[in-house]
Amino acid sequence: MDKLVRAITTDGMVQAVAVSTRDLTERARQIHTTLPVATAALGRALAAASMMGNALKEEDASLTLQIKGGGPLGTILTVSDAQGNVRGYVQQPHVDLPLRPDGKLDVGSAVGCDGTLTVIKDLCMKEPYVGSVQLLGGEIAEDLAAYFVESEQIPTACALGVLVDRDQSVKAAGGYIIQLLPGAGEDVITKVEGGVMAAGPVTALLEKNSDPEALLRTVLSDFEVEILETSPVEYRCYCSRERVERALISLGADELEKILQEQGGCELTCQFCDKVHQFSAQELQALIDGIKASRKQ
Repeated sequence: MDKLVRAITTDGMVQAVAVSTRDLTERARQIHTTLPVATAALGRALAAASMMGNALKEEDASLTLQIKGGGPLGTILTVSDAQGNVRGYVQQPHVDLPLRPDGKLDVGSAVGCDGTLTVIKDLCMKEPYVGSVQLLGGEIAEDLAAYFVESEQIPTACALGVLVDRDQSVKAAGGYIIQLLPGAGEDVITKVEGGVMAAGPVTALLEKNSDPEALLRTVLSDFEVEILETSPVEYRCYCSRERVERALISLGADELEKILQEQGGCELTCQFCDKVHQFSAQELQALIDGIKASRKQ
C-alpha cells in the first residue's frame, strides 16, 4: 500500500517528506497504457504532486503540477488533493526513446528542457497561487528543487524515481523532499548533502524497502528524526457525471446546440481516469432548455 510520511529533525533545522507510490503509479500506467519512459516521467510527477499537495493545510485545497518541456511526451499534468491523493496524465503516453548510455530511461530527453514547471495551489481563495520556473534538465526532481529555491526561497533537496520492470509494470516508485528551515547553518547543509550522497539513488532504496519512513531515516542518517504524520495515498479521480454536466453547461446554449446538430449527442472522456461520460440527444436538449430557462428568470 502506498503511503506518505512527514518528519522533522529534532534540532528543528530540517523538514522532510517521503512517499512510496508504486501502486498508484501502476494504476496510472494501466489507465493511460504508458510506455516505460512515459511511466517514469508521469510517476515522478505524481510522487512530487502527492508530497506537495499533502503540505497544504486547507481541507478542499488542491495542487496542480504542470510540466511543459517541449519534449516528445508533451505536457505532463498531475493534481493532488490536500491528503496527497493524486491523479494525472501525460499528453503522449506512447513515446518510446532509446535508453541513456548508463542504461537508464531517458526521462530528461522525453520531457525536454525547453519550457517550464508550473505549480498551481488552489487554496479555496479567490485567486490560486501560481509559481513557475524554467526547466533545467527535464528530469523533474532538480527542476522541482529549483522551483522551491526560486519561488518559495526554501533550500531543497529532492529525489524522485520510478523503477519499471521488464514486463513494463512498475516495480518501485516514490521520492523525498528535504527542506532547510530558517536558522539552518552550513553544518546542517553539509550533513544533508552527505546523507543524500551516501543514500544513493532513490529507486534502489525503494526497491530494497518501500517504506517511506525507512527512506527518510536512511537519507537523514546524521540526524535524529521525529515522524509527524503517516498517511495512505492513492490514485483518486474526482470526475462525476454532475461535474461533466457542469462543464457542458459552462459551454453555453449556442455551443451545445451546435454539438446537438452536428453530433446528435456527445461523449466526454475524463483525461485522468479514461472514464467515458455519454450524453444522448435528449439529455443535451434538456441541458439547453435548462440554460435558456435560467436566462429568463
